[in-house]
Amino acid sequence: MTAVDVVVAAAWVHVRDRRVLTVRANGSDAFYLPGGKPEPGESDAEAAAREVLEEVGLTIDPAELRPFATFDAPAHNRPPGTRVHLICFTGDATGTPHPAAEIAELAWFTSADAARCAPAIRLVLHELQSTGQID
Repeated sequence: MTAVDVVVAAAWVHVRDRRVLTVRANGSDAFYLPGGKPEPGESDAEAAAREVLEEVGLTIDPAELRPFATFDAPAHNRPPGTRVHLICFTGDATGTPHPAAEIAELAWFTSADAARCAPAIRLVLHELQSTGQID
């Protein structure tokens, strides 16, 4: 696998009332976690915090983010063979989430919603359910 075949992304895992916050971008048929690709010189935590602000309008201090887990899965809406390396964080945010930028909608998912998610997010949901954090 070449570097072109791997998309590195950082995301924020936010659980409330046994559900995890997910987002769906305009034109996408799948839900993801708030997050995205790091910009040059940006740490994974800084990327996650920036993307959360851009996508759902919440402020997070990157220094306060804690590693959750890293997942590897087929990348959704990418050429066959492309993988995503998803580095997930948890941490507190200020504000109430709302769709912003390219986000069409947000939703609070349980494991029952896995079929509506990108492959990497299905793995996140499984991990959250197996550790008793979501239903």
